[in-house]
Amino acid sequence: MQGFFFRLLAGAAGLWIAAEIVPGININESSTFFLAALLLGVVNAIIRPIVIILTLPISVVTLGVFLLVINAAMLGIVAWLMDDFRLSGFFPALLGSLIISIVSWFTAKSIGTPDDIDIMMKKRP
Repeated sequence: MQGFFFRLLAGAAGLWIAAEIVPGININESSTFFLAALLLGVVNAIIRPIVIILTLPISVVTLGVFLLVINAAMLGIVAWLMDDFRLSGFFPALLGSLIISIVSWFTAKSIGTPDDIDIMMKKRP
């Protein structure tokens, strides 16, 4: 359970960094970061695999570069579903999804898998 919480924090941190760096991403409230990170996880778990399968020929032809477009679309879906989260176009969504992916990847490599985190938390005195 702690692993899920740390992944949620990593996603929220990625969203915050993306909102600070990319001019076309606007998030109004701090609580929106956590809700958007949670919703992004749900969208990535449910919708993204379906879209990847449907666009597999395009992804193969582009050697996987089209997956960046899919990631931007998933971020766009989250922005579309939330009132306090605004994207001003495709390129802010693309750059934002890259930043979120890099921050999430770096955090995952730093803290380990969710199982590793749960084991570490249980060993604490």
